[in-house]
Amino acid sequence: MRLLFNILAISGSAMFAGVMLTIGVTLGGYWKSLPAAEFLDWFSQNDRFILRAIPLVVVPTLIGLIGSIGLGWSEAGIRGLWIGAIACIAAVLVLTMAWFLPTNAQFATKSIPLDQVPARLDTWLMVHNVRILLATVASVLGILAVAR
Repeated sequence: MRLLFNILAISGSAMFAGVMLTIGVTLGGYWKSLPAAEFLDWFSQNDRFILRAIPLVVVPTLIGLIGSIGLGWSEAGIRGLWIGAIACIAAVLVLTMAWFLPTNAQFATKSIPLDQVPARLDTWLMVHNVRILLATVASVLGILAVAR
């Protein structure tokens, strides 16, 4: 059972980083190429696809991390690594709830003034890069925990 949780934690975190990397690189680059009004049009028509991808990687990640930390709790070195991994994913989820959901809603409902869209999108992508980094670190910490 421990192996299954470890696999879910590591691969889930890595998939989470990969999904976010794809969104940031492919969609982010495309979004920046669009005039503000066209970006908002695109986002209002397509944001549901982004919303659907996240639970597919968050659920296995959380199951794996919770199981791995629970089964590795008695081993201090491993416990610290799993705690670090779950802290990274928790930070990603906090950023998602606090920044991305409200901002995405503003983009989708076109409730942001057009002159503010480029700066908001730049901030969106910058904070998104932090999420990618955090999910990647979570995966690496999981690998280190399993390697001990």
